[in-house]
Amino acid sequence: MFLKFLLIFTAVPFVEFMILIEVGKRIGVLPTLAMVVATGVAGAALARWQGFSLINRIQKELQEGRMPAESLLDGVLILVGALLLLTPGFLTDAAGFSLLIPPLRSGYRQALRNFLRKRFQIRQEYYSIYEDDPRFP
Repeated sequence: MFLKFLLIFTAVPFVEFMILIEVGKRIGVLPTLAMVVATGVAGAALARWQGFSLINRIQKELQEGRMPAESLLDGVLILVGALLLLTPGFLTDAAGFSLLIPPLRSGYRQALRNFLRKRFQIRQEYYSIYEDDPRFP
């Protein structure tokens, strides 16, 4: 697990840096920086708007007496998307925007739900020290 994180946190910034250099060579430094800043600002605004909408949806579900499980997963995905958009780079921006688009986010939500189910399986086990007592299973 440590090696996966090490690879992600070293490879992704390296690839992002190489892409930024290449785009800067082709369209210029200032337009490249403007694109990075614009996607960051637009992404932050979109994430903020979706975050407020999500908070309202969670409050409504709680008032109706329902557990907002799907909305909480959406909240995690919106937060990750916002963090990716604040990270400079085109790959992280694409990943961040994909987490903020509701039809795409539903696929991510299903994958996250499956991951969490596998990771945190509920197990019930019963032990008895009373062999012949029917009151204890």
